[in-house]
Amino acid sequence: MSELTRIPAPDGVAPAAPYSHVVMGTGRFVAISGQLALDEGGRPVGEGDPAAQARQVFENLRRCLASAGATFDDVVKLTCFVTDMAYMPAIREARAAHIPDDRLPASSAVQVAALVRPEFLMEIEAYAIVPD
Repeated sequence: MSELTRIPAPDGVAPAAPYSHVVMGTGRFVAISGQLALDEGGRPVGEGDPAAQARQVFENLRRCLASAGATFDDVVKLTCFVTDMAYMPAIREARAAHIPDDRLPASSAVQVAALVRPEFLMEIEAYAIVPD
């Protein structure tokens, strides 16, 4: 695990909830492409079910991080692209299963008109800093 500093509320900035405004660290930078709710065989998971899709997306992120020698503890930034902001509670629940409240990364959530295929409700990308 890399040594990361999280600043949930810098001076003069409204407190963040549930994310950190700033995350700093040193080490090897890892970028994980946006992950979709696809199983190992490339089949969609949880069509029409945001909770099932969020769980699969976070499992895919976990596997991608592991391939780089990283864990969710090393994640400094998540970006969530959703077709409806109503899916954010499902994403937060899946995130909570992998990232404790005291290790929250910087985060952004963006509503988009569509993703690469209509059955996908969300896509999430991650950035991590891993010890050298």
